[in-house]
Amino acid sequence: MTQPRHPLTDAERLDWLRLIRTENVGPITFHRLLDQFGSAKAALDALPELAKRGGRAKPLRIATKAEAERELQANRRFGARLLCACEPDYPEPLAAVDDAPPVVSVIGHAHLLQKRAVAIVGARNASLNGKKFAETLARELAAAGLLVVSGLARGIDTAAHAGALGGGTAAVLAGGVDVVYPPENEALYRDIVAQGVVVAESPIGTQPQARHFPRRNRLISGLSLGVLVVEAALRSGSLITARMALEQGREVMAVPGSPLDPRCHGTNNLLRQGAVLVERADDVLRAVETLRPPAVSERPRDLFSAARPADPDESELAKARAVVLENLGHSPVTIDELVRGCQLSAPVVLTVVLELELAGRVQRLPGHQVSLA
Repeated sequence: MTQPRHPLTDAERLDWLRLIRTENVGPITFHRLLDQFGSAKAALDALPELAKRGGRAKPLRIATKAEAERELQANRRFGARLLCACEPDYPEPLAAVDDAPPVVSVIGHAHLLQKRAVAIVGARNASLNGKKFAETLARELAAAGLLVVSGLARGIDTAAHAGALGGGTAAVLAGGVDVVYPPENEALYRDIVAQGVVVAESPIGTQPQARHFPRRNRLISGLSLGVLVVEAALRSGSLITARMALEQGREVMAVPGSPLDPRCHGTNNLLRQGAVLVERADDVLRAVETLRPPAVSERPRDLFSAARPADPDESELAKARAVVLENLGHSPVTIDELVRGCQLSAPVVLTVVLELELAGRVQRLPGHQVSLA
């Protein structure tokens, strides 16, 4: 996101909500549209033509004003508020992430999101010792002034929230901000709302599904200076959070465990790859003491926001669409690779990819990759 941070009017917030709830518009596409057209309203006006140029036959499903107003009202009734990525109250470390959610729902003490934060994540089927360690560590880190971020899952997440409750904790949900998952954490959820803060990217009322959890994980790491993993199998979702932390330029830390326990194979492997070894709270505090939250202004300028010539004309784009489609397949490639392979200018390739994505013919994937849908 390269837009300057500023408060939105009610009308602008409605436009932001409509744009991100529109078919085929994900976070990266949202920010591309905003950079190109200057406002969500202008982007909404341009969407039908962009999708048509990308080869879409049926009209693009654009969220209506009435739908956006209903979502806003539902948040207000529940006591939640919407934060948009350009607004001053939106946590700046998260805003600095390339695929930062344009809109999040927040309930509880939103000011806590301005604190320096560390995430603690780990196995759902954690051992008793693992949960005890996570709870103690979270309590000590919160007492030291850090916000402890986790995902409200069973096991390590639950222990981390419980330990940090008195000093500050943030729960990031995969579904709507009003949907508690797992259900047995209902009481903990209420305690976090009362004393901490709950954050969700999905619309209020959304029931969490498997595909929502990796998206949730990037928020956990994006809010934090670093991610600490306490017990994780080799195929654990917690390792996805650690990978996202690395991609976002955050510190990765891990607690060592017995090589005889499969729940420790993932954390031991992180340590083998260079993660910071953590045995006590001081290890975490030393690892993050010199770190500062990344700022939006520090995000590397991408190909689209770099200085570029005038927008390509339609005849140039028509030829480029065939070249881009010829070079794309179902195996992902990075945008940089696509630009080099097509031997076209970056603005032309990025414009074509945007059109094809809105048409539903191309999909964006993590790591600045794209593929045929």
